Amino acid sequence: MPTTPAVTVGSLLGARADAVGLKLDVLAGREGLANLVTSPHVQKTGLALAGYHEYVHPGRVLVFGQSEVSFLERQGPAPRRDLIASTVARGVPCVLATAGIAPPAESLAACDEARVPVLLTPAATGVAIARLTGLLEDSLAEREIVHAVLMDILGLGVLIMGESGIGKSECALDLIGRGHRLVADDTVEVRRRAETVLIGTCPELTRYHVEVRGLGLIDVRELFGIAAVRSSKRVELIVQLERWEPGHEYERLGLDESFHEILGIRIPLVRMPVAPGRALATLVEVAARTQLLRLRGHNAARTLAARLEAQLRAGGDAHAAAETDPGDD
Repeated sequence: MPTTPAVTVGSLLGARADAVGLKLDVLAGREGLANLVTSPHVQKTGLALAGYHEYVHPGRVLVFGQSEVSFLERQGPAPRRDLIASTVARGVPCVLATAGIAPPAESLAACDEARVPVLLTPAATGVAIARLTGLLEDSLAEREIVHAVLMDILGLGVLIMGESGIGKSECALDLIGRGHRLVADDTVEVRRRAETVLIGTCPELTRYHVEVRGLGLIDVRELFGIAAVRSSKRVELIVQLERWEPGHEYERLGLDESFHEILGIRIPLVRMPVAPGRALATLVEVAARTQLLRLRGHNAARTLAARLEAQLRAGGDAHAAAETDPGDD
């Protein structure tokens, strides 16, 4: 089942914020670091300070830029304390002050009392909002756990699915030996970004490991090197491994396109029958190469079908011309 998680204010202070260039310091309200941020949309609401509290949305980070701080500084000590207290009391998880400008001491005291953290960043308001929104969109993205293997094959994210024991991990090892990169084995966390993008990653506990029956757990990064793994990859193709069933009709030309839906996004699907003696890793690699060609506008099956249709049409026209030719009679 897909889930839409919340993130704590404390988690925003970790390495991920530094990674996107958003340095954060806590000025007040440390007891509220467990407060939950539930929306990636921040709010910069000067109207709230003017008494229009209906514009304050719970679960959203409240941003104070230079204009908000200047407004507070023009108020008396008691009014600005009351303004902040009434604003953050409406479910605000934290306040982000930008451009290195700290709110007045009375405002900090009110947030401290309400257990609402006040974070300070040296980034300008527009830059801080953009970076924080990107960080929250990633952290709060709708996500789903998929039992599969995710590989980076020639730059294409390929999700290999199939029932337990069908050979997904062994196929992944063969692909790694061919120079492709492992993202996740057995458990893939897929999250949705924007409207058409799925990003797959591996839970921290099992990252870079593959489980192979008879061998146990294998540390791919230690065995094959850092170039054999990566932490995340966009999912762009799904290969569904299925046990070979005699008498079952399988796709032979590739004219009909199939899709598999994850989190509301349709991903191209290739059904791959598994039977003894089939070079599974080679077939998956060829499926990835074929998809890359299709993304560039080349479809071998449709090209051949078009040539065949043109040839049949030419033959039909020649036959019709022969029937209407009076000859030498």
